[in-house]
Amino acid sequence: MKNKYLILAGILNFLTFLLHLIGGQIDLVNPMLETKLEVEKSAQLVGAWQMVSIILIATSCILLSAGFNKKFARNTELISLIAYLNLAFCFPFILAGFYYQLFVPQWVLFLPIGILALMGVKKLKNMLKIGGID
Repeated sequence: MKNKYLILAGILNFLTFLLHLIGGQIDLVNPMLETKLEVEKSAQLVGAWQMVSIILIATSCILLSAGFNKKFARNTELISLIAYLNLAFCFPFILAGFYYQLFVPQWVLFLPIGILALMGVKKLKNMLKIGGID
């Protein structure tokens, strides 16, 4: 049985990955590389940036796979971890927004992913209780 909450969370997560990979490269990474920042520091920042890309694509695959009742569909702990990570990802952007008195919108993407994933975990646990997952 499909879990629509996890499928939606996975789709939003994948769209966040695309925005991060393409939009972030254009708006943040490329301008940073054009500054006089030391090459070593630029390389480290680009590496960290791409580590986030890897996390986003990996968690998208996990959420979508679980949503379609494939691999990871019974692993509520892993999916809960992804949900809580997405909720935790909101805080640095919210705090930075308050500190710099700006609207830093990234948290708007992470919040629904976390909430939908938690709703999907709740549905998974109910399905596991009644034997609805093969």
